[in-house]
Amino acid sequence: MAEAGILETIPRTIMTKETELGKELEKLVKTILAEEDCTVEAIDEAMRILRVLKELKIKKSSKVVDNTAIPEEFRCPISTKIMSDPVVLATGQTYDRPFIQRWLNEGHRTCPKTQQVISHTILIPNHLVQEMISKWCYERGIELPKPLVDEDVHAGADRSYLKSLLEKMSSSLSDQKEAAKELRLLTKRMPSFRALFSDTSDAIPKLLDPLSRGRANTHPDLQENLITTIFNLSIHEDNKQLLAENPHAIPLLVESVRFGTTETRSNASAALFSLSTLDSNKLIIGKSGALRPLIDLLKEGHPLAMKDAASAIFNLCLVLENKCRAVREGAVGVILKKIMDSILVDELLATLVILASQPKAVEEMGMLGAVPCLLGIMRESSSERNKENCSAILHTICLNDRTKWPLVMEEEKANATLSILAEHGTSRAKRKAAGILQMMKRGASITFR
Repeated sequence: MAEAGILETIPRTIMTKETELGKELEKLVKTILAEEDCTVEAIDEAMRILRVLKELKIKKSSKVVDNTAIPEEFRCPISTKIMSDPVVLATGQTYDRPFIQRWLNEGHRTCPKTQQVISHTILIPNHLVQEMISKWCYERGIELPKPLVDEDVHAGADRSYLKSLLEKMSSSLSDQKEAAKELRLLTKRMPSFRALFSDTSDAIPKLLDPLSRGRANTHPDLQENLITTIFNLSIHEDNKQLLAENPHAIPLLVESVRFGTTETRSNASAALFSLSTLDSNKLIIGKSGALRPLIDLLKEGHPLAMKDAASAIFNLCLVLENKCRAVREGAVGVILKKIMDSILVDELLATLVILASQPKAVEEMGMLGAVPCLLGIMRESSSERNKENCSAILHTICLNDRTKWPLVMEEEKANATLSILAEHGTSRAKRKAAGILQMMKRGASITFR
């Protein structure tokens, strides 16, 4: 009992000294900043206190980790140290991954703690214990010491675990669901796990195996976890081309934008956006028929899904073929309606600028009331980028449709919106606004105030 009391006193004593030194340092800093002719001694003293505080910080961290009574369930039975990557062995015992993996790699097939013969060598992450350790350390201000990890051992263990999870994809439905949930979690938390898929030739086909084309949403929870896993994988650069070249991946993503839970549809859109950062993938995704379901998802208006759909549409429309497809699929009307409803205005105006290079899109904008909407944003928005985009779109409309000039003239007479933008906007906005004004003057021979 006496020893425990001493251990509790150590961090408390250090913390008291830290507080006192902190106050002293604060006074010194104020003095140094307030006085132009502060002494060199004051600066030296401030630096000395900083060095002492640094030493105390290191001392506090090391003493707490070494001396605090760490709960037994947080210690690895092999290293006896607190675990940084707890995993469960086949016998149900939890170990720190590098130590149990090294034990297994040495050829042992028994549990070090119970001496039971193990039925398999798969190591399953113990997320519950990991979270308990994190919480325990956080509450005590402890920074976990970084373990000495054998990278080859770690990578080998991850490959073995990935292989076992992928094998479950061709097993029972319950196994598939369990593995899909774990893969979703691992590919979210561990960039190294995402990278393994690019090193394993059959990983993507096995992952997609449970999702049959045309029936991907038969089991919504399984679909959601697998589609989200694909999204997580798409973040890794080496996986982008790999996924796009798989004959089933993009069609399954497109189907999942159409059918599935809201989260599934949103994550499928996010995956298409992520994959489309490669120019070659933009064409593949466009040809797959992705734009129509993305536009429909944007139109439906679920907050969780709209932004992902809008981002994917924007990225895909950066290539000419997809601009034409988007216009044919009704993107202009859907985008304008959202802008008029003040939804995702920044993102959708950027897309509308891209589509304005298409004559049919410009014609639709004029018919659907884009001019008053654009003028309103130019007049009232605080976003210089939005004003710039509006002026660019309006310039194109005015070049192609003189019937819209009277609306522009009325706005200019009432609010001098274009004149103000021509004087105070971004360089591009100034050019576009001035161009519209010049157009009006030449065409109608009028002088604006």
